[in-house]
Amino acid sequence: MTMPDGPVERISATCGRVAAWLALACVFLVFGLVVARYGFSRGSVAVQEAVLWLHSGVFLFGAAWALARDGHVRVDILRQRWGVRRQAWADLLGLLLFLLPFCLFSIWISLDYVAASWRVGESSRESGGLPAVYLLKTLIPVAFLLLAVQGAALAWRALAVVRTVR
Repeated sequence: MTMPDGPVERISATCGRVAAWLALACVFLVFGLVVARYGFSRGSVAVQEAVLWLHSGVFLFGAAWALARDGHVRVDILRQRWGVRRQAWADLLGLLLFLLPFCLFSIWISLDYVAASWRVGESSRESGGLPAVYLLKTLIPVAFLLLAVQGAALAWRALAVVRTVR
């Protein structure tokens, strides 16, 4: 599927590139951890936590990009037999009834969690761990906002197809 080139898709594509770089950094850090642990009997809590942060970032930044690229899991057993208009209806209903409410609920439910983390200036509980855990937690509502905005853009396009294709 060719990704439309609207402003929302450009933001999602940028997030996708960030996710790709985070994944690459994650691979290199894991490789370094393995070499340090098994080659030199050394480890680092901060680097282990950095891997978790990067891994989280891959998913949080990659979700909107995957949605924009039609890369999310979908059951296409029936959909592949449908016409363009019926597919657009299925997309529109799925986005409006499932994705957008889920995103809005996730944003709403995460705000207190993130705010509490900011209030205490949350850091790692592990000795030698990373500071500023609140920054990582802030990515949760941001990621769901990006996903919701991408979902709204796709819903708008599906509505246009529903209205124009007969």
